[in-house]
Amino acid sequence: MSQEQPNRNPRPGNRPPSDDPNQPKKGPKFSIYWVYAIIIAMLIGMQVFSPFSSSMKEISQDQFGDMMKQGDVEKYLVVSNKNKVRVTLKQSSLPRYEKELKENGGYSKEGPHMVFSIVSGDSFQDDMRKFYTDNPTVKNVGKAGSERDIFGGILQFLLPVLLFVGLWILLMRKMGGGAGGSGGPGGIFNIGKSKATLFDKGTRVNITFADVAGLDEAKVEVMEIVEFLKNPKKYTALGGKIPKGALLVGPPGTGKTLLAKAMAGEAQVPFFSLSGSDFVEMFVGVGASRVRDLFKQAREKAPCIIFIDEIDAIGRARGKNAMMSNDERESTLNQMLVEMDGFGTDTGIIVLAATNRPDVLDSALLRPGRFDRQISIDKPDLKGREDIFKVHLKPIKISTKLDIHKLAEQTPGFAGADIANVCNEAALIAARKGKDAVEMEDFQDAVDRVIGGLEKKNKIIAPAEKRIIAYHEAGHAICGWYLEHAYPLLKVTIVPRGTAALGYAQYTPKEQYLYNTDQLSDQICMTLGGRASEDIFFGKISTGAQNDLQQITRIAYAMVTVYGMNDKVGNVSFYDPQQETTFTKPYSEETSKIIDQEVRKLIDDAYIRTKQLLTDKKAEVEKLAEALLEREVLFQSDVEALIGKRPYEEKKSLAEDKKDDLDTTDNSEISAGVPPYDSDITNKSLPS
Repeated sequence: MSQEQPNRNPRPGNRPPSDDPNQPKKGPKFSIYWVYAIIIAMLIGMQVFSPFSSSMKEISQDQFGDMMKQGDVEKYLVVSNKNKVRVTLKQSSLPRYEKELKENGGYSKEGPHMVFSIVSGDSFQDDMRKFYTDNPTVKNVGKAGSERDIFGGILQFLLPVLLFVGLWILLMRKMGGGAGGSGGPGGIFNIGKSKATLFDKGTRVNITFADVAGLDEAKVEVMEIVEFLKNPKKYTALGGKIPKGALLVGPPGTGKTLLAKAMAGEAQVPFFSLSGSDFVEMFVGVGASRVRDLFKQAREKAPCIIFIDEIDAIGRARGKNAMMSNDERESTLNQMLVEMDGFGTDTGIIVLAATNRPDVLDSALLRPGRFDRQISIDKPDLKGREDIFKVHLKPIKISTKLDIHKLAEQTPGFAGADIANVCNEAALIAARKGKDAVEMEDFQDAVDRVIGGLEKKNKIIAPAEKRIIAYHEAGHAICGWYLEHAYPLLKVTIVPRGTAALGYAQYTPKEQYLYNTDQLSDQICMTLGGRASEDIFFGKISTGAQNDLQQITRIAYAMVTVYGMNDKVGNVSFYDPQQETTFTKPYSEETSKIIDQEVRKLIDDAYIRTKQLLTDKKAEVEKLAEALLEREVLFQSDVEALIGKRPYEEKKSLAEDKKDDLDTTDNSEISAGVPPYDSDITNKSLPS
């Protein structure tokens, strides 16, 4: 893990914007849609603001007949496509109608002056013929005829079409924003295009392998791929071939994506980056089309690297569960398999992928020839955590007394992302307190906050409940102190944290990968210490042991059904990582009863042993509980001052002294009675 620098080039594939103030700034981009908008506005304006629309007075056809009888009409024009008649008055008759025309908002002397609606042009002509027959004294006015409103007709035809086209383009752009990747014009037509971000040679990526800490072995594997691309003759001279792909496997937060970013920064070749979900779309066939387009672009840029983050989104095993099958995802996976190693596969393309679920991936995807290497990225050990702390502490003002090694010891099981969070939280806590530098106390508070949640000192807890919590946590601490294989105590507190934690005891697990029955039994006893302490000192039990019971149940069932640590059940393991469902059991009902009985017996024996230990150490439990009620937080040194040093630590130191006195290579007699404690703290938790 490392401290990531902000990417100053948010537009991959383009040159970064210049900061030169003298350089003229670019204006808004011109779009073809502006032309469409201007044309529509002109058509509407010509229709609405025409010289005839605002100056003509509306009349009725009867009024027009009266005006004809009086001889006031010079001419009339039938606008056939609008079913209107425009009337032009004689100049000599204008003064008679001037007042009405002015009330209408002004008029043009040349005309037309008035307008009225008709049913249709043909019916109006029939009406006029009848009018002349009925009124033989009325002369036929000159220049009577018909015309068509050209712009109005065009607008009537184009406006609905343009409106429909505009809505369709808008809808397609909205759909194209999630499908085409660019959100630009014609996004629907780009739905099958790859959404990969290209980091080319001219693109700056500010992360290198020097910024990655705690992943030394993984860095060596990935750096070799980069070196192969930079200097292929070094390997091909001996007959070696470039790997087709590498799969980064590890828990969340361990730095898989960060390692890929560093690879993009180091490799002087085009780098395509995308996630597994980028292939998924609501349309059928889009995923496979995007895979084809991605590898088509990659072939044009070869040699290059393709990085697919969270590949389990499309790489899940096919055909295991008919109920959960997905034809679209499987077709996308099939296309991916063909492109990576099919009949017409090209060389020069390296596929780098990351996942934290390797168990669900299809076996055809994992085989050599597609992913030749599986690079395991585990949670860092003590040295790795120390290196990661050094990277994340660079931008932070820290106290000169800060012990980074001790910090690494107090954070077992933390991934790189967790350590980055601890450093940030410590800086915020120190700033809240008004300090000039971040001290060890701030880091311890940050670790507590990450593990247990936000501290809630204002949470109102009744004195009786607080006393139960104190004795509960004291029971945990005493069991861990006097049991040989329990983890060393780091801190015990009764300060409420998070949503449910009313107190907790923090331990430092040792560097260990294998567990025997004695060690697991001691862990169960230590976890039962809180419930047993409540039973001994109060004669009743509370709901505070819920999380403890979950842990011991998980450990006990694992001992019986997974690790074969039971005489009656025997050396069998019923754990199958390939089995997706738990509806079927690989054992009979009779065996199921035996398993339940043996788990109960195992936990009952551990509880009896725990109660016996706490009864023997009753005075020590009371001392610790009263001190917790007074101070709320006790560290390892405080516990040593109250009840003395841990007996097994004394045995260990005596054995080491005896070893120095003997000065011999045969340590069998000494090591036989020494618990396997180490100063290093492991990142491993109990086996699940």
